[in-house]
Amino acid sequence: MRVSHLSIVAVLLLAGCATETTSTVSTSTSTTTTTVQTAAPIVVLSAVAAVAATIDRVLLTGDGRTRTYHLYVPAALPAGPVPLLVAFHGGTGSGTQFQKQSNFDGLAEANGFIVVFPDGVGLGPNADKFRTWNAGYCCGTAAKQSVDDVAFIADLIDLITGEFEIDSDRIFAAGHSNGGIMAYRLACELSDRIVAIGLQAGSLGVDECSPSQPVSVLHIHGTADQNHPITGGIGANSISNTDFRSAMFSVTAAAAAMGCESAPATSVDVANPNLTVSSWTSCQQGAEVQLVAVFGASHAWMGHPAAARELVGVPYADLDASVAVLSFLLNHPRSVSTT
Repeated sequence: MRVSHLSIVAVLLLAGCATETTSTVSTSTSTTTTTVQTAAPIVVLSAVAAVAATIDRVLLTGDGRTRTYHLYVPAALPAGPVPLLVAFHGGTGSGTQFQKQSNFDGLAEANGFIVVFPDGVGLGPNADKFRTWNAGYCCGTAAKQSVDDVAFIADLIDLITGEFEIDSDRIFAAGHSNGGIMAYRLACELSDRIVAIGLQAGSLGVDECSPSQPVSVLHIHGTADQNHPITGGIGANSISNTDFRSAMFSVTAAAAAMGCESAPATSVDVANPNLTVSSWTSCQQGAEVQLVAVFGASHAWMGHPAAARELVGVPYADLDASVAVLSFLLNHPRSVSTT
């Protein structure tokens, strides 16, 4: 896999990774020490061939639905607790489609983590067409039928953590478009399991975001996105005709929910001035919120081939969204707290 303009990846890595810091908070009843592990930035290795077989499975949920997902366990999985990534396809996509497009399985093989690609709820006799996620105000069949996708993902994570040795401080979510909106919902409603999220071309889709624990957020968005405009509203190429919230509204709301105290620091990438990064770093328990605005980029998942270019646009070539997301996630585990 080609990785373009590594300086933006460095920005994502180093913004919260300098030295280990320890803070102590005293109350009338207890003293809590929070250690934020930031000493050694993790550099993501380039993807290799996904040599292991993908495991296709079904899960019967509490609401009586039969849900499907695709699990990739690397052939060279390291010993000990490993990270888990839940990767959400966009609206009308599928887990298999996003697996092929994102190459997260190849990155899992190279970097030693397990990745699962769940399927949204769709139409047709087998409910396998035009799959979507109930991410709040969007999208499609899943939202119209009030599908409990949060419960599905909670059950899925519990199932995988019961079968494999998963590091509970490194359970992440990634998503594109409707899948990115779903990732935001999990940050708000499943923060007891999800530690950090990374997404492209999504937004905050719920009215209330009150996580029980802070969750780090990376939001990547193209300024030329005609499906989900970075400034919000209904995109010219939108299928759902949703009046989306803007990227800045979404990250600002997320920063408030994560207890970030200061205004964001904004900088332009030196190697690629098309990239503008806004970062909130003074958040609770070492969490961080970032928005990467990519000038001229379309809705397509950046750095990877895309079908239906007439609908989503030509993929932006100078940033690999999968690598950028993974870099952020692996460098934002849950901070260690002791009481």
